[in-house]
Amino acid sequence: MAETPEQTPIEAADAVSSPPLAPAAAPLCYVVDDDASIRHFLSLVLHGAGVDTMEFPDGGGLRAALQRRVPDLVFLNISLEAADTIESVIALGNAGFRGNVQLTSMRGAAVLDHVKNIGLQHKLNMLPALKKPFETDAIIKILRDLNLGTAAAAASTIDLNEAIDNGWMEFWYQPKIDLRKKQLAGAEAYARARHPIHGVALPGAFMPNATESSVIRLSEMALSSALKAGLTFSKLGLNLRLTVNIPVNALEKMQVEDIVRQHRPIASKWAGLIIDVPEEQIVTDLALASELATRLERCNVRLAIDDFGRGTSSLARLGEMPFAELKLDRSFVADCGSDRVNAPLCKTVIDLAHNYGRVAVAMGIEKAADAMALVSMGCDFGQGFLLGQPMPEERFISLLRQRAGANGRALASAGK
Repeated sequence: MAETPEQTPIEAADAVSSPPLAPAAAPLCYVVDDDASIRHFLSLVLHGAGVDTMEFPDGGGLRAALQRRVPDLVFLNISLEAADTIESVIALGNAGFRGNVQLTSMRGAAVLDHVKNIGLQHKLNMLPALKKPFETDAIIKILRDLNLGTAAAAASTIDLNEAIDNGWMEFWYQPKIDLRKKQLAGAEAYARARHPIHGVALPGAFMPNATESSVIRLSEMALSSALKAGLTFSKLGLNLRLTVNIPVNALEKMQVEDIVRQHRPIASKWAGLIIDVPEEQIVTDLALASELATRLERCNVRLAIDDFGRGTSSLARLGEMPFAELKLDRSFVADCGSDRVNAPLCKTVIDLAHNYGRVAVAMGIEKAADAMALVSMGCDFGQGFLLGQPMPEERFISLLRQRAGANGRALASAGK
């Protein structure tokens, strides 16, 4: 995707292109807004939550698309030309649309009420209007209220060994964006447990009581899964460096080199892997961490210091260790575009990474103002709900196929 100065990281990142249609079982949402950045933002949140999207800059595209596939949900912005929105509402009514219509706008309450009433007259399910600007949580709440997409897991505790033995474990991927080039640079793997009763569970449900042996088993699965995913992505023409999270005590006991040798892509230009290690675990034994980093680098696996800034690191020795990345703790990233404390902290960590010849990765980016502030600070990469949520591998592959675009025929069998 060509880089243009006017684009924000949200608009330009390849990972945030309009997701393609997935299998029919996936719910579909039409996103209609004349602001490309809003369309991309909504698509990211929806796609990450298990909902496909089709984007349109105006109502004309929506009305034409209704002939091909009827959506489950419509996000319909009321622009200055409200007539176009009204025409779309009437078209949805005439088509007998039985999904839900979510109006969004910066217009006043009178205009919103007028359009909503027209929808009600045409027997449409009109949701409470959503005023701009809105945050990710507001979109997630709408999906949960409508029971669309990936359901939130019920509060539960899952035994990790049981989850592994029963094949419940899977790995979701979150896009990693090059903030300066405004394009997809990699992805990070996150473990999920798909419980047959409780639904998709986050690590908080299966990690707190996990034994060391079960953590090692999960880490080995994460490593081999990321290597296999990298092979699939390479078939799509993307040589992405993937990231997995492995604690030091597990990493020390794993045969990482053997796993890499067995599953790594054959391509000579393989990008390699990144393994995230929490800062507090590094500080407790800098010599061991350095030894691991040096050993793994021989097989093109590099370490990153995760949650950097949360603990008290020995900065003098940090430069001696061959770490590839420093990952800014999300508590620093939050509101770094406006907070007088977080902004200089982020800048300090970014400069520190560059002084040691490493790159800086900002975690937990949720606001456009923070993303743009990080760009101005010189941050290299970013992750967060604003740029893309963790999603199942097949949905991430769907995004990559969309990105590949023109090579569709050649990629038709990729990932099989």
